[in-house]
Amino acid sequence: MGLSAAFDVGLLVATIVCIVANAVEVIAKLLRARFVQQNCAAVGIDRKWLPHLAAVEGAGVVGLIVGLAGAPPIGLLASLGLIGFFVVATAVHVQMRVLHNIAFPVLFLALAVASAFHFGGS
Repeated sequence: MGLSAAFDVGLLVATIVCIVANAVEVIAKLLRARFVQQNCAAVGIDRKWLPHLAAVEGAGVVGLIVGLAGAPPIGLLASLGLIGFFVVATAVHVQMRVLHNIAFPVLFLALAVASAFHFGGS
């Protein structure tokens, strides 16, 4: 396997991890998991926004799946939406000086960027 093929496989794996990680987060938001509620409180977001945040993130998950199922432009758009979502999440963490868990939105952002590269190169 050449370097290019290994890179392509890595981007595919990152895209699958992005789908799984975001799906878990969507479920946690819908179930109003304690850690989600604590994080919302820490960054000043009212819990009433959880279903809306879950819907946006869930749309990204569905779009990535559709992209993998044969519609790469949809996957690219979904990954770009998730990039926007996690840029804002990271910025809110920085603005509110909630840095103890900033690795999570940054990691999710990195996975979304990898997904964009996966679909952008298709």
